[in-house]
Amino acid sequence: MVAVCNGSDSHFDVFPALNIVQRMSVPTPSSPAVLPLGELRGVGAERSAQLARLNIRTVDDLLLHRPRRYEDRRHFISIAEMQMNEAATARGKIIAAGLKRWRGGAKSVFEFILDDGSARLHCRWWNLPYMQNYFKVGDEILVYGKLNSLKPRTIDHPETEVVESLEALIHLNRIVPIYPLTEGLPQRWIRSLISRTVEQFESKIAEPHPGMMIAGLPGRAHAIRLLHCPEEMDDTEIARRRLALDELIDLQTTIQKRRKRLEANSRGLPCSGTNQLIRKFLAQLGFQLTEAQTKVLREIRADVGGAHPMRRLLQGDVGSGKTVVAASAALMALESGYDVALMAPTEILAEQHFKNFQNWFLSLGISVELLTGSTKTTGERAAKQDSLKLSAAPADKPTATLYVGTHALIENAFAPEKLGMVIIDEQHKFGVAQREKLLRKGIYPHLLVMTATPIPRTLGLTLYGDLDISVIDQLPAGRARIKTYVRAEEKLPKVWEFIREKLSEGRQAYVVYPRLEEADEKAGIKAVTKEFVKLKKIIAPYEIGLLHGKLRSSEKESVMSAFRANKIQMLLATSVIEVGIDVPNATVMLVENAEQFGLAQLHQLRGRIGRGAEDSFCILIASEKTDSASARLRVLEESRDGFRIAEEDLRLRGPGELIGQQQSGLPPFRFADLRKDRLLVEQARELVRENLKKNK
Repeated sequence: MVAVCNGSDSHFDVFPALNIVQRMSVPTPSSPAVLPLGELRGVGAERSAQLARLNIRTVDDLLLHRPRRYEDRRHFISIAEMQMNEAATARGKIIAAGLKRWRGGAKSVFEFILDDGSARLHCRWWNLPYMQNYFKVGDEILVYGKLNSLKPRTIDHPETEVVESLEALIHLNRIVPIYPLTEGLPQRWIRSLISRTVEQFESKIAEPHPGMMIAGLPGRAHAIRLLHCPEEMDDTEIARRRLALDELIDLQTTIQKRRKRLEANSRGLPCSGTNQLIRKFLAQLGFQLTEAQTKVLREIRADVGGAHPMRRLLQGDVGSGKTVVAASAALMALESGYDVALMAPTEILAEQHFKNFQNWFLSLGISVELLTGSTKTTGERAAKQDSLKLSAAPADKPTATLYVGTHALIENAFAPEKLGMVIIDEQHKFGVAQREKLLRKGIYPHLLVMTATPIPRTLGLTLYGDLDISVIDQLPAGRARIKTYVRAEEKLPKVWEFIREKLSEGRQAYVVYPRLEEADEKAGIKAVTKEFVKLKKIIAPYEIGLLHGKLRSSEKESVMSAFRANKIQMLLATSVIEVGIDVPNATVMLVENAEQFGLAQLHQLRGRIGRGAEDSFCILIASEKTDSASARLRVLEESRDGFRIAEEDLRLRGPGELIGQQQSGLPPFRFADLRKDRLLVEQARELVRENLKKNK
């Protein structure tokens, strides 16, 4: 029997980034898994349309409609004990009932009076005259709700149930699920429908992943019953974890099968080189690589000399030296005669990479070219590349080219002759589809993706589950200390005084705002363009620059050149400076409305300072005076550990906020919660690995 709860198209959708198109099992048209809801008793065209707005179209969708919360309605109190605005359950007999109409019958109220011997309770329904058909004097009734009056004791529109058999009750005398609704869909109606559907189809629910189970978790059918009919509150979490496991197994199966397909259908390009160029490059750096950098380079060399294309994620905290590792990896491919493409998310970062690589590779005779959105047309691009290309390599040197660029690299106009390696910086800024498009410019080139936003392990196993992961967990020696302070907005005058003091010492500063132009003065949220005008007076005679995403490329470059040359002492910006800015003389970072940013983003911004030998200062101004905002920002005050900060950001904001749900390619989980399901993710990964081994 095909599993009822094996997912419908609205739930297990095609995950765009992971290209998930297969199912663990394919239901036949007659299977309950794809049975339209219109086939169920009581579900007509109108109700079907309402349920469709909740993405419920099949029995499967209905059984997986997760309650948003639960209410324990098992404990009765006497009517006399009921308090104002406190939800409670009472039981009594109807001693009077009636319908009152007025104003020509357009308005009405149905009311009955319940008596339990301790007091009387008035239950009213406004403009629902049909309610009189459900109750009669003498009925014993369970009532759940909140008093809105004490004289007389009254509840408007309570949940009720006629006591016939306590075992058969759906809405009272049990832990009651409260479901997400849409306009026109009553809670009682959907609760009754789901209850009937569980009874009808529970026996038809099969295991979607036979043999892949975890001790202590129920079978899928029992989990679905516990989801909708829990006997204790703890049952709801047990049900969630069991159904989450199925989602995670589906995802891990796709990830691991994808990697196996790659290895079965491709051969790695021989890019390990001879080490000559890397030795020369490292010798001219003037500093020693850290042990962590050396370890990662060994891993990369093994990959690019192996049987299959490299697929590796390189994580390293801000300032850990990822770019030097990327340069060394690129040299392995370049020395072997293959072109390399390095893609960055912004023109600022691409241009900075271009300048670094140009300086590093000039003496090695390697051609470096820059391709960005501002050089889109063929004529412009050719002209700019001619001006940027290094002198032709001698005959005994590599003729391969390093291309550095933005999204321009994935356009049709970019067609490298022999692409051997793709390097993507700040991977979380790109969709996986963009990554795949660039890879298709070659024949299974090696792939190295880098991020300075540390990825919590749970996300690493899901978002990047088909990649091998390397971590640079050391900072180079000689880096300055960064002191971080969280301050209230009323402390700003002292902060400006401190910044002026640092500028007078010859240092430079960044000031970051969450908005570009539209300030929200009521909420106290500031915009960089408006503050730019105000701060010219406060900071005079020091020069201030303005940098944001709407400036033309030439304007951005002009501002950054002036800032690097210390012609501009204070740079006002949006979060566009989050990556790709390296000015060692800048020692102060001020972020206003800091609570508007994620912790990982603030950590990235903080990474713009502390890049020289001088101590640096990061000041976070919290305009939102709440305990939660202060506690969140204090994490940055207490730690420079990017992984700890990322874990906290994941816990507080979830993966969608941390990495961008649309960019991530993560499926829209109903039950899995990456903030707290790390163990489940690891268990699902291991279960799938063992299962694929057994079923080769």
